[in-house]
Amino acid sequence: MIVAAIAGETLDALCWRTLGRTAGVTEQALELNPGLAAAGPKLAEGQTVILPEINTAAPAIRETVNLWD
Repeated sequence: MIVAAIAGETLDALCWRTLGRTAGVTEQALELNPGLAAAGPKLAEGQTVILPEINTAAPAIRETVNLWD
């Protein structure tokens, strides 16, 4: 998926705005866009970024711990 950035937006903010998550996605986006990190933390307005396709059908599983049995 190719997305255009809003002026001053960071990569993790773009991932959150577009995909609703950042965990694991931001790292994949950096791999898909070589040289993006060298441009600095803020993206230019209209800069296109390739984002990974994620499976939105499966919710994230959180491990829970029961302290009292």
